[in-house]
Amino acid sequence: MILFDKFTLDNGLQVIVHQDKATPIVAVNLLYKVGARNENPERTGFAHLFEHLMFDGSKNISDFDHQLQLAGGECNAFTNNDYTNYYLTLPKQNIETAFWLESDRMLELGITKEKLEIQKNVVIEEYNQRYLNKPYGDWMLIMRYLAYQKHPYMWPTIGKDTLEIKYASLDEVNSFFYNYYAPNNAILVVAGDVETEQVKALANKWFGPIPRRNTRIAPIPVEPEQKIPQFLLLKRNEPLNAIYKGYHMDGRLGPKYHSADLISDILSGGESSRLFQDLVKEQKMFTNINAYISGEIDPGLFIVEGKLSDGVTFEQAEECISNELKQIWEKPISDTELTKVKNNIEVKKTISEVNVLNKAMNLAYFEMLGDANMINTDIDNYQRVTTKDISETAKQLFRKSNSTTIHYKSAQKDNR
Repeated sequence: MILFDKFTLDNGLQVIVHQDKATPIVAVNLLYKVGARNENPERTGFAHLFEHLMFDGSKNISDFDHQLQLAGGECNAFTNNDYTNYYLTLPKQNIETAFWLESDRMLELGITKEKLEIQKNVVIEEYNQRYLNKPYGDWMLIMRYLAYQKHPYMWPTIGKDTLEIKYASLDEVNSFFYNYYAPNNAILVVAGDVETEQVKALANKWFGPIPRRNTRIAPIPVEPEQKIPQFLLLKRNEPLNAIYKGYHMDGRLGPKYHSADLISDILSGGESSRLFQDLVKEQKMFTNINAYISGEIDPGLFIVEGKLSDGVTFEQAEECISNELKQIWEKPISDTELTKVKNNIEVKKTISEVNVLNKAMNLAYFEMLGDANMINTDIDNYQRVTTKDISETAKQLFRKSNSTTIHYKSAQKDNR
């Protein structure tokens, strides 16, 4: 059981405090409720761009990293489709440095045209490296375009393409900052050997003076049910033929989310899993194959991806995948197999929560979902899943009409 206290400042900033006296390190996590799904469809990639800009100096502090390092701290951040998360750790005696740094860049960034151009170029290079200059790098970019018709999950976190970032103006960037980087659109979590009253005093001192902002959060379009399978064949100079399949699934708070997550582990949870044992080790149809979920707040994707072995046709590979997915509902799994994957998830969760930073990040995430106490109760949602739930979820999930498929045909191979 992870205990915590919560309070909200007058300006709307939500604050969570978790005391852990076992560590001299304090973790400070600041989650902003803005991700790629909140972007203007004509100006994508802004949420990720801000992950870079936030480390490029604020109103009164020109070098965030240097000041944190002087206090013995480390920091990083990540952006996804649903939110942007900034986190740092430092010795508990220097905790006020974290409040000073984070509050100043929430108040006002020191963005100039020169700094903006530098970070735009960094993001564009990252885009090229991630999607264009690595084998199969653009598969998720293409998958999203095919699988989504209305929901902003149709573009990746880094943006649709480099042009939208290249032509982003300083006014557009400032407007994005003041709309989303507001105390009333953020969750601050402090975890470590701290007292709630200590954190409350620091939060009021450093974040309290920041004014509440008139945030304008546009409603997210609902993705309609997919009724026709989507397919694309790409001929590329890749080393192996490859298959990528996506199936629409429940969002993080949906009734079938946890059963879909368990199915991904049944299929692909290590070398004892079904896909590895059947299709890699025994039948040797794939050199590797994996199944996993995108895990987004709104309805996301259940992914199956694999690299075909030499001599295996796409038709043979598709049939093998189809048979494995059908077995999940046609031949209900045993209680023993289900218990195994449930236990694995619980063990991973328990191990992760030894780390004070993980606890801080998870508390912020679950509070964004609606209740920080889900950090203690979410595992119960997995334990309640039955073998019948697994079968019903798989039958609904793995419908052909619900699928999006990409075949990468290697120009280096002669397979058809």
